[in-house]
Amino acid sequence: MKREVEISRKTRETEVELKLNVDGTGKSQIKTGVGFLDHMLELFAKHGFFDLTVDATGDLHVDAHHTVEDVGICLGEAFNRAVGEKVGMCRFGNSSVPMYEALAHVSLDICGRPFFRQDASLQHGKVGDFDVELVEEFFHGFVNHSGTTLHVSVPYGTNHHHIIEAVFKAFAKALDLATSMDARVSGVLSTKGTL
Repeated sequence: MKREVEISRKTRETEVELKLNVDGTGKSQIKTGVGFLDHMLELFAKHGFFDLTVDATGDLHVDAHHTVEDVGICLGEAFNRAVGEKVGMCRFGNSSVPMYEALAHVSLDICGRPFFRQDASLQHGKVGDFDVELVEEFFHGFVNHSGTTLHVSVPYGTNHHHIIEAVFKAFAKALDLATSMDARVSGVLSTKGTL
């Protein structure tokens, strides 16, 4: 069964076209108009072995908020559709990734219950023109539309670029693990029999 989807989202603020192959090789073609987001999505695809194409335009004359959030929404919707009923899937994933002085831990559960918790010093500051607080907006969009419980923790780190890159790499690796298929899983991995 191919786990490939295409998502289109058009609002008065943004227009996003996204293609995802969960069982890819890490190829990406990203164009959002937000350079740092492009960089994070490229490394997300590479380290998660997802094939990902994103073409987004947004009201960047205002700021990058709507574009970043809506790309997160579309990515979440893409994963939700691609994994379908989650039959045979591992469901849980976690990863710890260092990036020089920073360390990021990501744990997630693709369970149908959206929740996001972030323990990281990303409330103020910029990486280039990118407001670091938009990381939280991206992940809120993702979890709300993928039905994922996601916990992000950065116990230490001082460089915002390093912190965010470690988070996205850990997110990719955890999501790759959670979406992996396991022949031992009969139906869905839940004692309830459904997710």
